Amino acid sequence: MSMTADGKIANQNRRVCSFSSARDRLELFALRATADAVMAGARTVDSDRVDLGPGRERFRKARLKRGLAEYNLRVVVSRLGSVDPRARVFQRRFSPIILLTTRKASASRLRKLRTVADEVKVCGATQVNLRRALMWLRKKCGVKRLVCEGGGELNDALFQAGLVDELRVTICPVILGGREAPTLADGIGAASLAKAARLQLQSAKKVGGEMFLVFRARQGTEG
Repeated sequence: MSMTADGKIANQNRRVCSFSSARDRLELFALRATADAVMAGARTVDSDRVDLGPGRERFRKARLKRGLAEYNLRVVVSRLGSVDPRARVFQRRFSPIILLTTRKASASRLRKLRTVADEVKVCGATQVNLRRALMWLRKKCGVKRLVCEGGGELNDALFQAGLVDELRVTICPVILGGREAPTLADGIGAASLAKAARLQLQSAKKVGGEMFLVFRARQGTEG
C-alpha cells in the first residue's frame, strides 16, 4: 500500500489518487511478480484503472524464472456483488478472475458478474469468510502467496482474521487530510490495543522523497 504522510490512501470522496512515484509503481509490479494471485476489493477495482496483472514483459519473465505462471490469478472481493462488470479488470482477459462474495449479493448481480468473471465463489452469509476463501484458493488454484492491494476495509478484515504475514508501505510526502478519507486499514478495526495486529519493522529505505517500509507480522499474532 502507498499512503500519504497523514496515513490516507485516497482523498475524502474516496477517489483513488495517484500520489506515489514511478518508483513506487515499479515496487508494486516487482511484488506482484512474486505472487500466485493478486487481490483487491470492489471499490478499488471500480475507482482505479487497474487490471491486477503482472505488467511489462520484464516482470512476466521474472515470474517464469521463479517457476510461477506468466500471468497471476486475479481475485476481486465484493461482499454485495456490487463491483461494476464494466471495470477495467474484467476487460483485460489475460488471466482468470475469481470473484469472492456472499449470500447478500442479489441473484441479478451475480448473473451479470458470472458473464465477466471466470468463477464466482460465495464465501459466507453476510461477510466474506476470508480464511475459508484463502483455503479454497490454495486447494482449488494452488495459491500459496497472495498480494492484497486494498482497499482499507479489505485490509482491515485480513488483519482481523490474522491472515497477514507481511505489510509493505510506501509513505509519500503528501498531506491529504479529511476526516472521512480512507486509511490503510478501515472497517471494524481492533476493539482494543490488546487485540491490535503487531508488526516488526524488517527494513526501511528512503528513495527520493518517499520511504519504503517492510513489516512482518509478529509470531503468534498473525496467521
